[in-house]
Amino acid sequence: MSFQLSRRGALALGAAALAAPRVVTAQALHRVRFTLDWTFHGSYAFAAAGERNGIFRDSGVEFAITRGYGSGRVPVDIAAGTYDIGIGDMTPAIRFMAENPDRQIVAVAIVYDQSPACCTVRADGPITDPKMLEGKTLAAPEFDGGRQIFPLFARAVGIDAGKVSWNSISPELREPMLVQRRADGITGFITSTGLSLKALGMDWPQQRIFRYKNYGLDYYGSGLITTRSFLRERPEAARAAIGALLKASLWAYRNPDQAISYLKQRESLTDVAIETERQQVTFNEMMVSDTVRENGLSHFEARRAQTQIDGIVEAFGLPRNPSVDEIFDGRFLPAAGELKL
Repeated sequence: MSFQLSRRGALALGAAALAAPRVVTAQALHRVRFTLDWTFHGSYAFAAAGERNGIFRDSGVEFAITRGYGSGRVPVDIAAGTYDIGIGDMTPAIRFMAENPDRQIVAVAIVYDQSPACCTVRADGPITDPKMLEGKTLAAPEFDGGRQIFPLFARAVGIDAGKVSWNSISPELREPMLVQRRADGITGFITSTGLSLKALGMDWPQQRIFRYKNYGLDYYGSGLITTRSFLRERPEAARAAIGALLKASLWAYRNPDQAISYLKQRESLTDVAIETERQQVTFNEMMVSDTVRENGLSHFEARRAQTQIDGIVEAFGLPRNPSVDEIFDGRFLPAAGELKL
């Protein structure tokens, strides 16, 4: 028996097809290699959430997410082609851009508006002012973000960075050095040092934290870093990846407990209590500022960025001063209305 589809039936089927929800197939997904700047902890619960609650897939992206080994490594690994995009502190990224203009590294979004860089000493110790750090010994890995930009902090508070001694240690030894009084202080990101010290028995009131941002370093925190070749060769993948990561960040901010539950699913050894607090510290110290409350995520101001560039060039004696347009390309960001808290 033959079957003929009437014109009305064909129209009905066509309308139904158009009305059906769009399903992103595996073949349609943009595969993107993404690196964090440290381990998978509370600050990056958004990445675990986006991976597991469908945000990334619904945005058309399949991320291969890898842990990092410090913000100083992110631009190096991106430039080497190991990853397509990564999240890292803007200051070492800008320094890398100034020193390696041929590598075509560029930031495409600001995830964390405020810098988490800090120097921490014991609250029961003799150092009550950052000017007292001169002549003291600090402990940190060589690639630590707080250590890399310590010269800027030293200049801001009026001490000679050359008169500060450094004990270069592996990351897992940094906080024990302070707890055991084997160093006068440590540098790092407050989201790492604060919680690690607390886990070792030195709770927040026992830490005296000198936040760089409170001493004139109104610098951007972490951004999404990629290469201009990736933007040229895979613009749709770049747009989808950037949008997906920012969307996941906002989702985690609005659903913090669920974000941590996804982190626990991905990393079974996650200490839920510690990482819940770390995520909240990230929101309070890095993500949410007056600027972000008013304008949403990734609000980029050229004058503020130029101040950061100038400070980095001067502090490190760099050979060139990159332009704001060279370090940041916002063409692939979602619409501003999609980035509101």
